[in-house]
Amino acid sequence: MTDGTATRLVLSYPSGLSEWGRDQIGTDRYRGYLRRVFDAPAVGDEREEFVDVGCCGNSLDLTFRVESLEGGGRVDEGTEIELVTREEDVEGGWRVQSAGGPR
Repeated sequence: MTDGTATRLVLSYPSGLSEWGRDQIGTDRYRGYLRRVFDAPAVGDEREEFVDVGCCGNSLDLTFRVESLEGGGRVDEGTEIELVTREEDVEGGWRVQSAGGPR
């Protein structure tokens, strides 16, 4: 790991994420959350994090992967977070909120 603060962190997520989910992870508050949980990342690190799926009160676990890190090895509020997709499906959407959803 490199000393100092990273200028940019690129995280990927599954391309199968719904438009609602993309709206949620694209907010400033969610990017702030990602900065806290990826405080000292390395390329290839993966973390499952929750994403709000809407009004019916459940969450979706989504795997984020560190694709690249520029600058130092520590992430703080000044680190730019870039979110990119990787080709992968995700179970979620309204199924998460129903009895027929994943268990």
